[in-house]
Amino acid sequence: MAHAFPRAKAPAAPASTGLAPTTQLATLRAWLAFAERAYADAGLALGQVAATAHDEALFLLLRLLDWPLDSDESVLDRRLDPAQRIRLRQGLERRVRDRVPAAYIVGEAWLGGLRFQIDERVIIPRSYFVEHLQSGQLDLLIGAASAVRRVVDVCTGSGCLAILLAKHFPRAQVDAIDLSPDALAVAAVNVRAHGLTRRVRLHQSDVFASVPAPAGGYDLILSNPPYEPSAVCDRLPEEFRREPRLALDGGRDGLDIIRRLLREATPRLAPRGIVAIEVGGLQAAMEQEFGHLDLLWLPSEDGSDCVCVVRADRLRAAATAPRTSLARGRRRKA
Repeated sequence: MAHAFPRAKAPAAPASTGLAPTTQLATLRAWLAFAERAYADAGLALGQVAATAHDEALFLLLRLLDWPLDSDESVLDRRLDPAQRIRLRQGLERRVRDRVPAAYIVGEAWLGGLRFQIDERVIIPRSYFVEHLQSGQLDLLIGAASAVRRVVDVCTGSGCLAILLAKHFPRAQVDAIDLSPDALAVAAVNVRAHGLTRRVRLHQSDVFASVPAPAGGYDLILSNPPYEPSAVCDRLPEEFRREPRLALDGGRDGLDIIRRLLREATPRLAPRGIVAIEVGGLQAAMEQEFGHLDLLWLPSEDGSDCVCVVRADRLRAAATAPRTSLARGRRRKA
C-alpha cells in the first residue's frame, strides 16, 4: 500500500455512476469483488493511492472499517454487521458517484510505510523519492546518512517527504517549504504526529523567497514540485482535479517552479550538496533546458527514471560561466 504511483492512469468511458444493490454482501471478500466491478463500470481514474482497482478498493474498504492495512487474508471472510455495511456503501458511493479520491474519503495516505493525515487541502502523497531513499541512492551521492546536517523539502504539501527525510537522516535539521498556508496546516499535524517538531521546521514561502540560507548551506535540497503543464492539468480526470491545482500546475511547459528552484538553490547548497527533483514526464524538457548542468537521472524500478540530481559545483559553474557549447540532450544515469 505504501508504493507511490505518480502518473495518472486514464479512465475508460464510464458506463455507470451509480451502485447496484448491496444487501446481499455479507463479507469483505464480497464487498471487494463488488467494488472492483463498480470501479470498472464507472471508469474510475487510478494512480493516487494504488495502480489497480483491487489494491485501491482494498485500501478504501479496510480503512472505512478501521481495520489495519496489514490484516491477514482471514479478514476477507469475516461477516460484517449492518452498521459496517452502511459505512462501506456510503464510502463507495462517494468514490464511484462523486469521484472523491479514496485517500480523501478516509482522511489518510501511506508513504514509505508511514501514515499521514490528509484532506483536500493537500495533494495525495506519492513520490519516487521513497524508492530512492530506501535504496540508498541519495546516500551514495551525498555521503553517509548520519553525516547529513541540513536538508530542505521544497513544496512539502502534507509534509510527508520532510518527515521521511528526518527519519532517514537522523542527525539532520529539516526545513519544509510550501506556499499554501492550508497545506502547512496539514503538514503541522503530521509533523506533530510523528514527534518531529524539534527537527522539522515549516516555512510559508514561494520557493526560497522567505527562507534565509542556512549557515554552511543545505546538504540536500529535495523537491517534488508542481510539474504538470497547465494544459495537462486542464484535462486531468476528475479525481486529480480535486487535488489543489497549486500543487500540480507547473505553468505553460511545467518548468516554472523548477527554473526558480534551480536558480535559488545555487547559493543555498553546501559545497558538496545536491538538488534532487522529481519531474514526472519532463525528462526531455529538462535536458533541453538544463542539459548543461549534467543532470544525473536516478533509475527507478518501473523504468520511469523521473528523478534528477544536480550537483552544487555544476550549478555554481553554470552561474558564473556563459552558456556556449555545453552538451545538451544527454541523459546520465546513476
